[in-house]
Amino acid sequence: MKNYNVTGGGDVQIHVAEAGNPEGQPLLFIHGVSQCRLAWKRQFESDLTDDYRLVAMDLRGHGLSEKPIEGYGDSKLWADDVNAVIEGLDLTRPVIAGWSYGPLVIFDYIRHYGEENIGGINIVGGITKLGTEEAASVLTPEFLALVPGFFSTDVDEAKCALESLLKICFAKELSEDDLSFMRDYNVAVPAYVRKGMFTRSFDNDDLLPKISKPVLITHGTLDSVVLPAVVDQHRFGLPHAEVHMIEDVGHAPFWEDTSTYNQRLRAFASSLL
Repeated sequence: MKNYNVTGGGDVQIHVAEAGNPEGQPLLFIHGVSQCRLAWKRQFESDLTDDYRLVAMDLRGHGLSEKPIEGYGDSKLWADDVNAVIEGLDLTRPVIAGWSYGPLVIFDYIRHYGEENIGGINIVGGITKLGTEEAASVLTPEFLALVPGFFSTDVDEAKCALESLLKICFAKELSEDDLSFMRDYNVAVPAYVRKGMFTRSFDNDDLLPKISKPVLITHGTLDSVVLPAVVDQHRFGLPHAEVHMIEDVGHAPFWEDTSTYNQRLRAFASSLL
């Protein structure tokens, strides 16, 4: 495992982890709100490392990246962060996989830098819009009920909300070790970061039809955070996208059914060569 810092938007230091075949096709993983690069642990410990160059970034405000007070509503800063990783690590047309909130960051990048320097996109349990009634329509009531707790500056209240989030992310109950592992990096994210990210209001309806690069949509059939109906929103703007519904898993299919997710990601990435 190699670790780097690159200078992202507004001179914020963005932490990046890398593993796998340095000569392999790059796969860039982007996590969701209050998560970190460690969410992709099972990919980094899989046979994907035999053939691919795996890179996972900590979004600003998360993990080992810097945590500025402001800037989470600025699309250009998110775009700059992703561009800094692609350029700083010299990633040649990476497949970018974005989980949950992650696709919003991918589309921030495309909006400002275009799609020329990427190979393809994997939307994993993801959303493409935020802050409107239409955006909220694909979020479950269970998830929406937890959101106020994400913004709380009371440590115990925030911890309770985040632990509840982790529990609804998975169709099967997490082991105590896995829950503790994930809880630690979730609670390390300041409340102001989550609030800054969730209070954005925008959609990508103008951008999606312009995207020509291949897209793979991955979604768990038992997702209790983002309803599978979101796939219809994605397909409206991305009619050329491939859809892979993974049975009997929740919001994090790459964790719950690592083998199936990795196999399909491998096939998608290989088809781009």
